[in-house]
Amino acid sequence: MIPAPHSPAAAALELREVHRRYGKVAAATGLQLSVQPGELVTIIGPSGCGKSTLLRLIAGLERPDAGVITIAGKVAADRRRFQQPEHRQVGLVFQDHALFPNLTVAGNIAFGLQKSPAARRAARVAEVLQLVRLSHLAQRYPHELSGGEQQRVALARALAPSPAVVLLDEPFSSLDETLRARVRGDVEAVLRATGTTAILVTHDQTEALSFGDRVVVMRSGRIEQVDVPEAVFERPASRFVATFMGDADFLPARVRDGRLECELGRIPGSWPPDTPDEQLEVVLRPHEVSLAADEHGDATVVSSEYRGVFTLHHVQLGSGRTVRALQLHPVRLAPGQRVVARISHGTIPTVLRGEHAAGTFPRPTPALDAPEDARRPITTP
Repeated sequence: MIPAPHSPAAAALELREVHRRYGKVAAATGLQLSVQPGELVTIIGPSGCGKSTLLRLIAGLERPDAGVITIAGKVAADRRRFQQPEHRQVGLVFQDHALFPNLTVAGNIAFGLQKSPAARRAARVAEVLQLVRLSHLAQRYPHELSGGEQQRVALARALAPSPAVVLLDEPFSSLDETLRARVRGDVEAVLRATGTTAILVTHDQTEALSFGDRVVVMRSGRIEQVDVPEAVFERPASRFVATFMGDADFLPARVRDGRLECELGRIPGSWPPDTPDEQLEVVLRPHEVSLAADEHGDATVVSSEYRGVFTLHHVQLGSGRTVRALQLHPVRLAPGQRVVARISHGTIPTVLRGEHAAGTFPRPTPALDAPEDARRPITTP
């Protein structure tokens, strides 16, 4: 994985305190993002969170109300300057491919190279066609191609002018699930092979986690968390991120004699004994909960969902709260069966604390653009 940027000066793309409003709606608020050359970053969030606005701001299709956008070290937009899209080193790949139906595959790819000499243009077209493995289809028209082939042509067209950044706006959403995974792998391989910096907007959590070096989670025009995929999933920065990036249940927790405990038992790690009794929550994903049949257990299986390799159990605890537990398929527990539920061995779950809870226990410094109701993770001392 590529780590978080070290030097803003080396960034292929940088946004500093970027804002954009549409009337009373804040589509982008205080956006801060720095992307390194060759880095693949995915942007995910619910509909209306500002993903597409962010992409349009980078591409030059929207002008920010405030803030600075730099591409390849050059200012593309600030209070005084605004580069038009055609003058930015940005390639675009859209959801619907946006290929010219009257042009061949080669013609589509050559479209952005019109200012290059004919010989150089032909050589570059041949080069990117070979890169996306479509040389044999150079004289075909878009309607003669499969969805996956059209997507690779769109990528080749975006790569042909050697842009500083390629922006991909949900490019795989129109493909069926099987083809989608294969084309996504092909596109990532091409981007990696060429060392291309790319920003992928997606609404698919699996895609966001598997494609990028880092994941940007957005909500209501703000960035909630930016981190490597493992951290976003395993150490979410807020309740919103925890629930949006996968199934998650929450159980109250408290410190007793230096131990943090919840209804499923002790949470690994040591805690200061003078930690105030404030609102703490343990984030538990279904694969982090283990079950064992026990007629004397204080939990009851409510329902089960067979999912092939795994079975998902919905379990009611003694307190009346419910959690989900994902077990390998041999573990099949019938509704009504009594069980003991525990945190799976080796799991160190995230612990969140309410922003406005009482007490003086030091809280992590909130991110500049964190929403007021965010809950921040507590790192085990």
